[in-house]
Amino acid sequence: MRRHPLLAPLAVLALLAATLPIAVAAQGRGAMTFTRADTLRGSDGPGRAWWDATFYDLNVRVMPADSSLAGWNAITYRVVAPRDAGQEMQIDLQPPLEMDSVVQNGRALAYRRDGNAFFVEVAEPQRVGDVRTVALHYHGRPRVAVRPPWDGGYAWETDELGNPWVSTSNQGLGASVWWPTKDFMSEEPDSQRIAITVPDPMVDVSNGRLRSTTHNGDGTTTYEWFVASPINNYSVSVNAGSYVHWREEFAGELGTLTLDFWPLAVHEEDARRQWAQVRPMMECFEHWFGPYPWYEDGYKLVEAPYLGMEHQSAVTYGNGFANGYRGTDLSETGQGLLWDFIIIHESAHEWWGNNITAADGADLWIHEGFANYSENLYTECLTGSKDAGAEYVIGTRASPRAGIRNDRPIVGHYGVNDEGSADRYYKGGNLLHTVRQLVDDDARWRNILRGLNEDFRRSNVTTAQVEDYISRGSGMDLSRVFDQYLRTTMVPVFEYRLEGEVLRYRWTNVVEGFDMPVRVTVEPGSFAWLRPTAVWQTVEVGLTAPEQVTVDDDFYVEVRAGG
Repeated sequence: MRRHPLLAPLAVLALLAATLPIAVAAQGRGAMTFTRADTLRGSDGPGRAWWDATFYDLNVRVMPADSSLAGWNAITYRVVAPRDAGQEMQIDLQPPLEMDSVVQNGRALAYRRDGNAFFVEVAEPQRVGDVRTVALHYHGRPRVAVRPPWDGGYAWETDELGNPWVSTSNQGLGASVWWPTKDFMSEEPDSQRIAITVPDPMVDVSNGRLRSTTHNGDGTTTYEWFVASPINNYSVSVNAGSYVHWREEFAGELGTLTLDFWPLAVHEEDARRQWAQVRPMMECFEHWFGPYPWYEDGYKLVEAPYLGMEHQSAVTYGNGFANGYRGTDLSETGQGLLWDFIIIHESAHEWWGNNITAADGADLWIHEGFANYSENLYTECLTGSKDAGAEYVIGTRASPRAGIRNDRPIVGHYGVNDEGSADRYYKGGNLLHTVRQLVDDDARWRNILRGLNEDFRRSNVTTAQVEDYISRGSGMDLSRVFDQYLRTTMVPVFEYRLEGEVLRYRWTNVVEGFDMPVRVTVEPGSFAWLRPTAVWQTVEVGLTAPEQVTVDDDFYVEVRAGG
């Protein structure tokens, strides 16, 4: 499986939490209650900690006629820690799906259900270093997606011609909503086979590369896909419908990258027009973030019956072949109508979310904050204007369609599958835009973004690791900046008084020790760097009225005269 740079502390928390049916919120994070099911889902508990998945062999028959599934997943795993006598193996599969059998080396194993998890009694010795396989057979009607991709599951739809159209989406909810797996954020196999059988003439498009197509003689066809790279399980997807396909090639930093496009046949003309945005997007993101992470698996854009999702090497798209977010500009500046939101945002997750994956759901801002910030950078690439990119991200702060609510901290509670505030998108993007100003050197900032993707390539990371990396790359201690924006709901307030030609200033509404530099007007139309603290400071200025005192909008702060 892929590297886990810093999971030991999380594992300790998980083991502690697993003994409690209720997990209490950490101090300062707000009163929240978590169930045993939350802990089983969100922690590396006793049934998970002793083994790592190295390969998933998933084989599923998808039956639109009655919205049902039947199949199996063979999990090859490595024993990585001593296993106590009687210690069970946790496999996740959500109701109403049923486990039919669990088999190892031809022997049926006993198991019990605990909510969304099954606990398997492994009969054979499991010594550290052993590599073994266990096969999980299951069937049933999976949860139907209510509002995909946010409230996900299986979408059993028909296209405008009445053809069946099936698609999955399950971030947050978990891949175990439709297949048995070790459903934990930091668990990724080294590779995976995905064999999906669908009724003819449906075509299935899943992750990786199509390895074989088998016509079964019973009116069904099996599409076998193979992912040659580590993959987070919520990225594994089924997309089955009346698809048409074409391929292009992109001359990228690592050579030739295949670009495969799979719209519904009825939408091919619209797709060829709109999806031409993939090429300039790839050029921009490779410039800022480094090489596309999955050259061996290629890049695919697949039409889906919902808005879209960042399924690794098979990004799904349902934005109506229009620019913006369903034809609207989330920033309300006009910049967001220059490009297709789903193509840009969901493709950015190939770097931020799929290449670099949060080790715990609490750190999901690493996926969404950076993907949101990528929209800013793409606006800059597309227009050739740094100001245009800044205008976009600043515009999302208060836009009714986007907006920052400061309802709870961005970083959630660890070990309980808590994703923190939805501010992880727009506040996360504005935090990164602010940090870019602090770095004040775009070449260095680009090196930091590319370095994250190279040094943490195909890794699970924590917020602490990302913070430390950016601080070291910038040559500044940014720990209090990250504490302020990620772990509190407080927006820093630049408070000032203008007394003649003397400007008195300080930070309020900030964490202890907060001393973030900021650009402030000291002459009409002229900014200078100041470094406020919580203590009043003074500087001589050439201003005559308090309203002339402003802070550069590139910093996500508030300004208030008073004190």
